Amino acid sequence: MTGNPSLATDAQPRMLTARSITRRRAAIVSLVLLVVILVLTVVGVSNGSFSIEPSRILATLFGQGERAEEFVLFRLRLPASVLGILVGAAFGVAGALFQTLLRNPLASPDIIGISGGASVAAAFGILILGVSGAMVSLLAFVGAVIVALAIYSLSYRGGITGMRFVLIGVGFAFMAQSVLGYLLSRGDVREASQALTWMVGGLGGADWQGIAVLAIALAVLLPLVAVLAPQLSMLQLGDDVAASLGVSVHRTRQGVLAVAVAMTAVAVAFAGPIAFVAFVSAPIARRLVGGGALALVPSALVGATVVLTADLLGTYLIPGASVPAGVITAIIGAPYLLWLIAASSRQSRAA
Repeated sequence: MTGNPSLATDAQPRMLTARSITRRRAAIVSLVLLVVILVLTVVGVSNGSFSIEPSRILATLFGQGERAEEFVLFRLRLPASVLGILVGAAFGVAGALFQTLLRNPLASPDIIGISGGASVAAAFGILILGVSGAMVSLLAFVGAVIVALAIYSLSYRGGITGMRFVLIGVGFAFMAQSVLGYLLSRGDVREASQALTWMVGGLGGADWQGIAVLAIALAVLLPLVAVLAPQLSMLQLGDDVAASLGVSVHRTRQGVLAVAVAMTAVAVAFAGPIAFVAFVSAPIARRLVGGGALALVPSALVGATVVLTADLLGTYLIPGASVPAGVITAIIGAPYLLWLIAASSRQSRAA
């Protein structure tokens, strides 16, 4: 039985038109999100106990501000905003990579234990080894990588299946919570408080040195994402179809997983495990863009928007109290997780 050539001829222009519409919509969404990020940054750096007029922000950036304005902008507020943008983008892209590769909306680094591994390593450093600063970040990075390797090793059976990877990851997440509880019970009050602050996640410890390291890491990782993105798009068609198109399925999966883990690890290392940012960014971005696109750039921008919004809400929502961004994102993300589980259960019953 042969296909109708006229149908194939008609289908090709429609596919090209759909792709063009999706790309145009992704560009518009990205532009709008960039404007939102700019507005959130201006609001964040201009407000506080020492307010800076928006018109003075630009002048201060070009060295024409007063000494107090320069101190507040460059030492206190701008580092937090820049860190929030970089960390949110890293979480957003990492979540999109995990969820697309494993074909599971629950495949997020904070759900499958990778962020939990970073938290355990950081808490161990603070409470047992007595380290602080950059050493805590380094331990967090190593902890995330070790847990990711353990999940990969246990879930690999001639290949990686999304459900097996997620279930093993969830098991590691529960183990991490148990270990964290034990470590916190051993530390004194001051060290436990420091560890808890880090484990919640936030932008309070932002400094230009850490931002520079994070920016360099993302400058290396993001081009790798761009290289892997076309192959990941083909994997969405199925392993057999991707292989017939010349994609090395096994190597591509390994590469995408490695990049996603690395992006998660560097983000957690410098801002702590800000909950649910990776989990919600990609679904929101795909809903905005439509067309079943990867939406990696919109996912990064949604992640940055979520982190900046959470930081602003945490700073000004409760007068006289500063709530870490991780607490706000957990309040936002937890209901979404419950809704997703309920929706999945309804779909399973309907099937």
